[in-house]
Amino acid sequence: MYRVIPNLARGFAVLAAVLGIVSCRCRGPELVRNTPHNIRPINFSREFNDLNPLHLETAQAVGVKPIKGREEAESMKKSLVEISSNRLYRIDSLTHSIPFLTKGGDRLLTMIGENFRDSLSAKGLNPYRIIVTSVMRTESDVLKLRKSGNINASDNSSHCYGTTFDIAYYRYDKVLPEGRKAKRMTYQDVSPDTLKLVLGAVLRDLKKEGKCYVKHERKQPCFHVTTRLK
Repeated sequence: MYRVIPNLARGFAVLAAVLGIVSCRCRGPELVRNTPHNIRPINFSREFNDLNPLHLETAQAVGVKPIKGREEAESMKKSLVEISSNRLYRIDSLTHSIPFLTKGGDRLLTMIGENFRDSLSAKGLNPYRIIVTSVMRTESDVLKLRKSGNINASDNSSHCYGTTFDIAYYRYDKVLPEGRKAKRMTYQDVSPDTLKLVLGAVLRDLKKEGKCYVKHERKQPCFHVTTRLK
């Protein structure tokens, strides 16, 4: 009788240990939280009010001449750079433009992507990459836009010179780390409004440094950016 009780106690201890191991194995991934700080409001309409004539004048000064189509762009390797999605930005499905920029445009876009990623880290936010929604328009692209009902599509847009691109300000790609450790972790989301503030601060700094002009578009939620770099 007295020997049974200690045996039962040992049995319960072993069972508890087994259950403990099972519960550890069933535990969900660790949540990596944001610790936001130093995020300040921005008056987007006031900060980014560079009008289209200024974009166009700059594009004509530092860009290439308007081209007919993609084949012509591919033959201009000395003047244009074909861009593609990478760790800093994603090229959206381009329906009315082609993924080419001048070398100065390519440098600026890379700079924006790098500064955005660094700024997120400095402000205690999980990593994201920007999404580019429009790049260089050829004569063919302008015709397509007009046929689709966009009567305002102009063959004299700054997009036609390889200097200009649009960045979505309400859509971003979350960047998840790779490797065995990453599979055990899940990253807390950052709101699009917060990401827009961070991206806006990055663009404002580059604009103040004389590297670009920026227009805050409302009809199409994007930053319309023209490089001033050659």
